[in-house]
Amino acid sequence: MTIEVIRGRHGLPAPQKGAAAAIGALDGVHRGHQAVIASARDAARRLDAPLAVISFDPHPRQWFQPEAAPFRLMTCSQMTRALDGLGVDRLYLLTFDADMAAMSDGEFARGVLAEGLGIVHAAVGFDFTFGKGRSGSPEALRIHGLDLGFSVSMTGRVDDASGLKLSSSAVREALKAGDMARAAAILGRPFAIEGEVIHGDKRGRTIGVPTANVRMGDYMRPAYGVYATRTRLPDGRVIDGVANLGIRPMYEIEEPLLEIWLFDFAEDLYGQTVETELVSLLRGEMRFDGLEALKVQIDADAAAARAVLG
Repeated sequence: MTIEVIRGRHGLPAPQKGAAAAIGALDGVHRGHQAVIASARDAARRLDAPLAVISFDPHPRQWFQPEAAPFRLMTCSQMTRALDGLGVDRLYLLTFDADMAAMSDGEFARGVLAEGLGIVHAAVGFDFTFGKGRSGSPEALRIHGLDLGFSVSMTGRVDDASGLKLSSSAVREALKAGDMARAAAILGRPFAIEGEVIHGDKRGRTIGVPTANVRMGDYMRPAYGVYATRTRLPDGRVIDGVANLGIRPMYEIEEPLLEIWLFDFAEDLYGQTVETELVSLLRGEMRFDGLEALKVQIDADAAAARAVLG
């Protein structure tokens, strides 16, 4: 990766300041977010400044609604890779904590953007809000910028030519419905889950389908069921497979898992971090009469996945 990741805003040296930055949670870095980043890129070229993104960890929603159901669309490392692929030079990952939550919009503009990060331009979306009680708007930011020495651009709502709304909420709706093609159309790439491979109950090995198991963590829960998948290994190889996402009604578990059967693969992945694209939902979760019936269905699922991925 060539992108520079900066965690924090206090005491930054001059070379880490002075960027034209897109600002927002940017969860998913979908095509709507990419339009805001493109606006920041235009300003960076005009002002001969680095291109940056300013985002938050944890996501502000996690701070304000800690008991809410998991909703994230990507990890910080996935965001970093997505932004690197868009040519972003710098990612500021700011800690969203009590101090930041208590800032007025003016305090955020002055203390974080102007004095902390020293930005020369801020690019935001039409629905961008900031400051305690969401008191700040794109227009308020423009007015603050006039006083503090940075320019502001606002990108209007972006929809696909077909009328598809390009937003994080629209991605979540698609994932909940199991419509992976619609989610991918909004994101600009397939939705993917990244995580460490953990030990499971190893029941799959008894029927010849050893799985790589990954916890869902903070990811939102897509429709439970069986998916055709592509998994990227730490060494860069991409392996086709089929996966069950959910709680397995036949051998129920409390915490949902992504259990991936990698085709024609027999290596040990325990403790390694893999990223699995959910390419297509093949069917919902089912309960079977016994292991033999399950094995027959798994073979059918594998054939269906190979057909989709081929």
